[in-house]
Amino acid sequence: MAEGKFSLAWINPSVQVTMAYRGKGPFRKRLPLRAIAVFPSYDVMGFAVRESTGITSISQIKKERIPLKVSIRRTDKAARKEDSTMFTVAEVLRAAGFTLEDIGRWGGAIHSTTRPTDPVRRAGIESGAVDAVFDEGIKSWARTALENGFRFLPVEGSILKHMAALGYRVALMRKAQFPGIPAEVQTLDFSGWPMIVRADMRDDVAYALCETIEKRKDMMPTDNYKPLDIAQLCANDEESPYDVPLHPGAVRFYRERGYLK
Repeated sequence: MAEGKFSLAWINPSVQVTMAYRGKGPFRKRLPLRAIAVFPSYDVMGFAVRESTGITSISQIKKERIPLKVSIRRTDKAARKEDSTMFTVAEVLRAAGFTLEDIGRWGGAIHSTTRPTDPVRRAGIESGAVDAVFDEGIKSWARTALENGFRFLPVEGSILKHMAALGYRVALMRKAQFPGIPAEVQTLDFSGWPMIVRADMRDDVAYALCETIEKRKDMMPTDNYKPLDIAQLCANDEESPYDVPLHPGAVRFYRERGYLK
């Protein structure tokens, strides 16, 4: 996108675009990006451990060198730059003072999965083969974890400060969204599917893109399983967060249609 090889991209989660816009995290410099729309998708990062481990904080894992059996996605080092989930996990652990390799050195093990919904993960949670899960796609595995004696660890203190400096927003895992969770847990937001363009895209083209979305909204599936609400695409709410400016052409469209006040 920044090099002009593509005119339009659809990215998940929103924080990836935030880091690119600010030149943070895996991006060495600020990239000239703007948002056209942010499609709704609620998600958070989950750092879950089996209660029987006695772990109540992420930092405790390093302090006590706990040999966890962790279910996670790609574990190669390249993934920690190329994959938004693995980058997030690696940065959280780095802020806590350890790495995935350290877990192995302490006698633990890494169980790789292809996706959050991988049935191998579910089986591992239920059988006891896995005693920790670090991942997003939270709606697909949180209930199984909670029903099998897992607790979710908060992202707090110096870890949260580090992640916020990169551009991550705080999110809360609430009882209403996660039945069985004993109390709210502070974690990192992983929501949103921003549609992005270069900052120098002509205003009339950006406007036309928004107009096309509006005309085809009934054909577009959504991650929240609701009819697409055009006003939500610029609402900057819990499902559609953004910290990158809307393109001026998109702003004009949303204001003229009454979606943006």
